[in-house]
Amino acid sequence: MTGQAGVAIRVLAARVLDAVMHHGCSLKAELSATLPQVADARDRALLEAICFSALRQRAQADAALRQWMPKPPGPRDGELRALLHAGFAQLTALQLAPHAALSATVEAARPLGRPHQAKLVNALLRRAQREGLPAADAAMSWPAWLRRQVETDWPEQAQAIFAASQEEAPVWLRVNRRRTTRDRYRVRLAEAGIEADVPDALADALVLRSPVAVNALPGFADGDVSIQDGAAQAVADAFDLPAGARVLDMCAAPGGKAAHLLEREPSLDLLALDVDARRLSRVRDTLARVGVSARTVAADAAQPAAWWDGRPFDAVLLDAPCSATGIVRRQPDVLLHRRPQDITALNALQARLLDAAWTVLRPGGTLVYATCSLLASENAGQLAQFLARRPDASARPLGPGFGRIAGAGRQRLPGEQGRDGFFYARLEKAAAD
Repeated sequence: MTGQAGVAIRVLAARVLDAVMHHGCSLKAELSATLPQVADARDRALLEAICFSALRQRAQADAALRQWMPKPPGPRDGELRALLHAGFAQLTALQLAPHAALSATVEAARPLGRPHQAKLVNALLRRAQREGLPAADAAMSWPAWLRRQVETDWPEQAQAIFAASQEEAPVWLRVNRRRTTRDRYRVRLAEAGIEADVPDALADALVLRSPVAVNALPGFADGDVSIQDGAAQAVADAFDLPAGARVLDMCAAPGGKAAHLLEREPSLDLLALDVDARRLSRVRDTLARVGVSARTVAADAAQPAAWWDGRPFDAVLLDAPCSATGIVRRQPDVLLHRRPQDITALNALQARLLDAAWTVLRPGGTLVYATCSLLASENAGQLAQFLARRPDASARPLGPGFGRIAGAGRQRLPGEQGRDGFFYARLEKAAAD
């Protein structure tokens, strides 16, 4: 990386972080718009790593600014604050070579229109290099109302949840059993100089010992392997689907779970729904890459009259829209954008989707409800209310491999066995008399 390119990456990182931290923008959306501006794959990876690390350690960086500056950056200094967060992340979380990180970040103050603050940036980053960032409670990254809810729902595990949510998530792979075996693919990784471990209890999973770029994975473009966290892969294990079963994936984007089900049983008659037509195109791309097929429809799953042909499904997957509190380590901007009213709206939407799923499920059929949430109102509480209003619904047990018992389902907390936080429940509709 040339010096000029290094400075450009820090400028882009500061602008992405400013948009996310101070203007309510989505990290995923900002990176999607910014990464195509960067030609080199290594530079793109560095930009992503800086942004994710800075957001994960936001509490420590804010503590440093409060302690080290008589007057921390104010509302008009968003890009300066973002640049400092980017610099701290490089020196601490990412452990980049100090000289390169310092010089490029300090120099980035100039194209950001802050040449007069370059000396300040240099002084603060050098202090971080010498002393590290001040200790800060991991819980302080969470908004107070959400922190209190996690502490209420998980009083004994809350601190571990907050700490795990600041860690970098490992890279999980899902090997396409239609193309190869896990053991053979692990050998291919080793031949490419990539080390991977075999996790317990997940038949298609590997975990990389160190992250690599997607395009470095052998056979990725050909569909031999996909990236999918172990918690998400476990969803397929909640089903026992016979050949030719009629299956509905109600909120399918980006398509990983539908692809996994079809990799295991290609004869499934699977309908993938999503309310967002643009996101549904990602589902089609995902299915095509791994070599499986399904019908895809852009529609509001909560309104079956608009899309259902009246033929009941043998099984339904409802991977419901949720607070994403179980995947903060992968989506750290969730903590900046989530509001209490969001949970109320999500609870109502989840209830509507559950009722719609039940409408289209045949008697004797199976509904798997999943979220990447930690909140009881979206998980055990949501299921309790559903079971109370649906006398023909009964919960079917899931084993301890799905996590700890949580009402009618199972809950895995972030970091447990290296996986994301996830909730699972399996419901059966009473057979017709």
